[in-house]
Amino acid sequence: MAAHAYRIDPLPDIALHVVAFLFIAAFIAGFIDSIAGGGGLITVPALLIAGIPPLYSLGTNKLQSLFGAGSATIAYASKGHVRLREQLPMAVMSALGSAIGAVATTYIPGDVLKTFLPVLLIAVALYFGLKKSMDDTDRHARIRPVVFGLTFVPLIGCYDGMFGPGTGSFFMLAFVTMAGFGMLKATAHTKLLNFASNIGAFIVFIISGVIIWKVGIAMGIGQFLGAQTGSHFAMKNGARLIRPLLVVTCVALAIKLLADPAGPARMWLGV
Repeated sequence: MAAHAYRIDPLPDIALHVVAFLFIAAFIAGFIDSIAGGGGLITVPALLIAGIPPLYSLGTNKLQSLFGAGSATIAYASKGHVRLREQLPMAVMSALGSAIGAVATTYIPGDVLKTFLPVLLIAVALYFGLKKSMDDTDRHARIRPVVFGLTFVPLIGCYDGMFGPGTGSFFMLAFVTMAGFGMLKATAHTKLLNFASNIGAFIVFIISGVIIWKVGIAMGIGQFLGAQTGSHFAMKNGARLIRPLLVVTCVALAIKLLADPAGPARMWLGV
């Protein structure tokens, strides 16, 4: 491992008011992400606006996002919405899938995923927005839990390791449509698997030495507090809050990808 991987602050000191701005951005992201996912829509642009180079922004973002996903997982588990010991094998499969996805990025161009992602996100938004029977009631599962854990979980985890945006939305869709979970239960389990899938990428960024630890920890505190607040809002309001926020998040992410002038999806659509 190169010596630079241990360097704590590879960039010049960042002004206190910039750190405060990033803390607030992380709090808002943690709140939204704990309910519907998509916190990276806020934190990555915020890091870039703060003048942090793209690779360091991604590495630092992964550090702070662990605080948010972990915080939300703890909050949901403390109220019995997810049993951590029972779901540990599924979390392991998510982390394994993410690791495989990170390795696969060497062989599969990211543009392949970016091209079709907006269409998938809009489809998810339409499903949750138009389906009338979407609430917190559990329904009959279409596949057995073991099969679900060996197929959908590592596949979505693999996507998270390869690219990432929309992972929470895809986990939500899988839990609701295939595992038969209600919206609140699906949200709780999604945060656990998101936390697990983040770990593999975080380790890669540590080895690469592209994490600004002071900024990441400061944002992590904001993420932790925001996720605690958001998860309690979600548990209080259930599908009434989760469903519309999930739809808005999916559409916002799709628009962001389509608005990228150099994005392959926009080039493919000829706009």
